[in-house]
Amino acid sequence: MIYSIIIGGIVGWLASLLMKTNRQMGIIANILVGIVGSWLGLFMLGFIGIAAYGRVASFVVRILGASLLIALLKSAKIFK
Repeated sequence: MIYSIIIGGIVGWLASLLMKTNRQMGIIANILVGIVGSWLGLFMLGFIGIAAYGRVASFVVRILGASLLIALLKSAKIFK
């Protein structure tokens, strides 16, 4: 549980830097986006039949999933 919160926070923070929404998101939003986005990225990759082997590949997929989630939230006008 603690590991998920820490990794989720890091992934959410890095994704918010990539998507330029860092100023609008706090630590709780970073953690939530990181956790949900990580799941989204890994799920979508698994859905098309690709697996992220290794820590680096998994971390990159998690950041991309969180970035995708932020893009979806931006299109829903949650973030400006």
